[in-house]
Amino acid sequence: MISVSNVSMRFGAKILFEDVTTAFLESRRYGLTGPNGAGKSTFMKLLSGESEPQKGTVVRPKKLGILRQDQFAFDAYRVIDTVIMGNLPLWKALEEREILYAKAELTDEDGMRLGELEGVVAEEDGYTAESDAAVLLDGLDIPEPLHNRKMGELQGGQKVRVLLAQALFGGPQALLLDEPTNYLDLESIHWLQNFLTHYNGTLITISHDRHFLNSVCTHIADIDYQTIITYPGGYDDMVMHKTQVRTRIESENAQREKKISQLNEFIARFSAGTRASQVTSRKKEVERLQTTDLARSNIARPFIRFDMKRPSGRTALEFKNVVKGYDGLEVINGFSASLQRGQKIALMGRNGAGKTTLVKALLANAPGVDDKDVSIDSGVVTWGHEVQVGYFAQDHRESIRGGTTVTEWLHDWDPQASREEIRGLLGQMLFSGEEGSKPTDALSGGEAARLIFCKLMLQKPNFLVFDEPTNHLDLESINALNIALQKFEGTVLLVTHDEDLVDEVANRIWYFDSGKVEDFLGSYEEYNTTVSK
Repeated sequence: MISVSNVSMRFGAKILFEDVTTAFLESRRYGLTGPNGAGKSTFMKLLSGESEPQKGTVVRPKKLGILRQDQFAFDAYRVIDTVIMGNLPLWKALEEREILYAKAELTDEDGMRLGELEGVVAEEDGYTAESDAAVLLDGLDIPEPLHNRKMGELQGGQKVRVLLAQALFGGPQALLLDEPTNYLDLESIHWLQNFLTHYNGTLITISHDRHFLNSVCTHIADIDYQTIITYPGGYDDMVMHKTQVRTRIESENAQREKKISQLNEFIARFSAGTRASQVTSRKKEVERLQTTDLARSNIARPFIRFDMKRPSGRTALEFKNVVKGYDGLEVINGFSASLQRGQKIALMGRNGAGKTTLVKALLANAPGVDDKDVSIDSGVVTWGHEVQVGYFAQDHRESIRGGTTVTEWLHDWDPQASREEIRGLLGQMLFSGEEGSKPTDALSGGEAARLIFCKLMLQKPNFLVFDEPTNHLDLESINALNIALQKFEGTVLLVTHDEDLVDEVANRIWYFDSGKVEDFLGSYEEYNTTVSK
């Protein structure tokens, strides 16, 4: 169990949460939610002990599994050792034992210390540590040949999965996982969901993956109204309950306001007359009926709508025998397909299977795309009549020119757009007031993503290509993107590991596996039904 008592945190005049008292109980799985900037990561650091609260106390168990955010901290260590470090007492015992065994001669004192260390190793299941760590790594798609490699040799996404295995290792009494699904493919996410639903300790996770929260969590701890309120159920249950409570209070306030207005009218009419006792009674009634003050929610919901200047021809894209590879390795080998206007294709499969590779190959001669990182090795790609492509790259931050402001950068994409139109788009994506003058170099990942959405809404293309658009978005922005893509009448290529986004948007699936691409015409639900037969 983890408990907090009267905890407060603020930055300057901004209050994140104040006098919070709550407990996270054993065998419960909590999703910590709230928009970007609400204080989720700050609260997680308080729970882990990385930071101290400005006020109040935090009580935590001895064994705590924490998902580390620094990808480079373990570069000098083997992958398997990095995982075992998740159990720090065991790791220290193993290190000290190795030093003693390396001595040419052991003293009596060394022998006694070795006995103590062997006791620690046995108690912490150290004799099966490497095999237990290997099971976790395999489940997270880190193959055995990498287990003895140095962390510094791994790619960024692989490092994140090793650090996730580190947090899960050693049977911690509580798990603190900040964005555990980032950089995981759907198979790895499913493995993690299954692992966590069978975990018996206390789980607290921050995630912007609605499907993950609904699948894993028994409770949601929501940071809003400068406090933390815990709701039973998954994320959708929390949203429904929170909305119902808010609606009920607003309705009760409206009824009270109406009653107060009627009473004040009576008081105004008869305060100088002979009905003084009734006036006094009405004044007391007004005091009793004072409406409940509604704290202001810190949730801000963007509005995304993708319109088209003009529709494309019936066939939006056709390609034959596309080949694309890197460093002499063919990742895409002779894939052919034809895309009709209005189709929304989800590109799915394990990390490294070739999804982004294919996207970049197809965009090599795409109308409206000027990106140095797109090319094709061989094959024929033919874009349809009147097609205009809008592209959201996985490394989208690099596509925003530095040395300018948010407003100026957006205006460069359509010099004919009025300042009012630019301000309106920025406002829809939560760049309010002076934030339009913010330097593009100072944008966070989420702000950069929202600015790219502004660009796409300004350009109004009829063919949208998204490569991992949800990585830096909060739940409200992801939901807004989901709705916008469902309503979009053009064609979509979508690379994402967000299961709800795939399930609710896609009407065609390209599944990448072992160098081949399976082309399935139908929804993700229909695809799963077909595969399971």
